[in-house]
Amino acid sequence: MDINAFNAIKTYGAAQKTLTPGKPEAATPGGGEFKPLEMAKDFVATVSASENTAAAFMTGKADPHSVVEAMAAAELAVETAVTLRNRVVEAYQELLRMPV
Repeated sequence: MDINAFNAIKTYGAAQKTLTPGKPEAATPGGGEFKPLEMAKDFVATVSASENTAAAFMTGKADPHSVVEAMAAAELAVETAVTLRNRVVEAYQELLRMPV
């Protein structure tokens, strides 16, 4: 098993925990506290790794399978960030609609 497959399995397992309703650890990945700075660093690292893998593929140093995996991980990270941003904006708009 290569390292990319192991990372994919680990990420899938963490995602399954967050999607399982009714469990106390479902609030955040791994059951810990919410850490936005670490999440932002992970986001940047994921997108950067995807860009580096794509660049390595263009120079012939990476296989197509690893590029597809990296791009899928980057797509998931961007979709998650956009969803989080949308929820924050919705919450802010809800606060603005409250009577004073």
